[in-house]
Amino acid sequence: MDDMFGSDFMTIVDEDGTEYELEVLTTIEYNGCSYLAVIPADGEENDPEDLEVSILKSVEEDGESILCAIEDETELETVYSLIMDQLYAQEED
Repeated sequence: MDDMFGSDFMTIVDEDGTEYELEVLTTIEYNGCSYLAVIPADGEENDPEDLEVSILKSVEEDGESILCAIEDETELETVYSLIMDQLYAQEED
């Protein structure tokens, strides 16, 4: 994502039909999969819980791209490290 053009936002809907507005911080490709780092779009800067980064994996299901949580702990730790490295590198630019 290029900060020159502002932030990217997306709305996701959970299985109960609840909508969530998220700000996409960055995306990465790893082992042939796409991952997104997101935070709540309406979060308060002073509330650490609202600034907690969530990592979602994009997977194909029935020909449709869906976002899901990463269940494998090793995969999550690896992707988290890659995303944090990328975010910190963007801050230095």
